[in-house]
Amino acid sequence: MKTMTKAALTLAMLVASGAWAQQDDHSGHAGHGAAADSGVVTRAPDSPLAGSGAAAASGGMMHGQGGGMMQGRGGGMMGSGMMGGGAAPSQLGQDAFSAIQQIVQQLQADPATDWSKVDIDALRAHLIDMNLVTLQAVVSSEDVEGGARYTVTGSGEVIGAIQRMVPAHAAQMSSDPAWHASTVPLENGVLLTVHATNPADVTKVRALGFLGFMVQGDHHLPHHLMMATGSDTAPAAATDGGHQY
Repeated sequence: MKTMTKAALTLAMLVASGAWAQQDDHSGHAGHGAAADSGVVTRAPDSPLAGSGAAAASGGMMHGQGGGMMQGRGGGMMGSGMMGGGAAPSQLGQDAFSAIQQIVQQLQADPATDWSKVDIDALRAHLIDMNLVTLQAVVSSEDVEGGARYTVTGSGEVIGAIQRMVPAHAAQMSSDPAWHASTVPLENGVLLTVHATNPADVTKVRALGFLGFMVQGDHHLPHHLMMATGSDTAPAAATDGGHQY
């Protein structure tokens, strides 16, 4: 008899505890009109996640459209375009994409842009050439009196990229008194010779190598604008003292 009484008492306590928890769940959600109006997302008592602790483990509350705020697993807030309190990404993740975006933004900001002449595809083709020469050209070098000579070769589409870029850059750099560059076409590339005007700079020329020479000058951005606009001259705002390659 004592055993049965004790079992019945235990059962009664369990039932009462469950009823209290259910009442508390209702009072914390449907029973509070202010909370319901604020956009707090709740789960029905019979939901698989109700009472399982999943909501608490995830950090808690999630406000709706009116609140614009969500609390995540670490308790961090997400809202108004901000995740975990961090700033939004600032890098586009691809250099050619970024270069084209920069040019497009400049064209859009200039009320004098003649959109009938704009050719972004030509700029894209040039950026492809830059990528091929930078990453896929094969370069062998040798020291020559006063500078260095570079045999720049490739295969397939790399050959055309080399033959378009290297002679054009060498011709442009001839306007810089610190350098003297010349090219000879090859069947699969270009032979480039670079001399320093000042004998003291010979070591520097050799240390820079082929790509170090190719990045010299501030004419690249004006050149990109020329290609994008179909112009023979760079826009005045982008020039750097006459460089127009």
